[in-house]
Amino acid sequence: MTEETPGFEENEKPDVPSGATSEDAEPKAAPSEKEGAAPAGDSASGPQGAQDVALTAQLDQVRTALSERTTDLQRLQAEYQNYRRRVERDRVTVKEIAVANLLSELLPVLDDIGRAREHGELVGGFKSVAESMETVAAKMGLQQFGKEGEPFDPTVHEALMHSYAPDVTETTCVAILQPGYRIGERTIRPARVAVAEPQPGAQTVKTEGSGDASDSADAEKETGGPEEG
Repeated sequence: MTEETPGFEENEKPDVPSGATSEDAEPKAAPSEKEGAAPAGDSASGPQGAQDVALTAQLDQVRTALSERTTDLQRLQAEYQNYRRRVERDRVTVKEIAVANLLSELLPVLDDIGRAREHGELVGGFKSVAESMETVAAKMGLQQFGKEGEPFDPTVHEALMHSYAPDVTETTCVAILQPGYRIGERTIRPARVAVAEPQPGAQTVKTEGSGDASDSADAEKETGGPEEG
């Protein structure tokens, strides 16, 4: 009888090819381990990618909010600049109106000073006071206008008297009854004047006369001069 290896039956002997070592007969578990490691890696990278997406979304929201706040700040800054300009413009306008109202109350006094100067009554202490008042009014921007011989302008002149004159070619101020006053471009009182218009028919007569003279000059040129008696 042959001796059999204890613990192994004849049918349970491992089938080892000839020329192979005992290591080749052992089962290979490495591939299964590697195959199982891949899903583990995927499960680790999945939450990280989701976290990156969430951070990107939050960053976009922050950028959008920053852009909106920047736009709001720029709008508020523009509104503030407009408010400052409007306040400054209103301040200047209120000042001009206050000065104009004050000087309007002084115009009758200035008219009296002008009449006294025309009649030679502006003498002594009254002259010094009058000149001082005129100087102060000029420093506050008051300007006098209205002169004889200037064309009539209804925007700055007020015609109180009307007449015809043969020596004018357009409606002209021939007398200043009351001077006008302005502050800058604002007229606080128009100049009250007497106006004269061209004499009706004067232009026609002048044109006819000039035509007769030209006709006689042409006749003299054709005949060689006036006939001798």
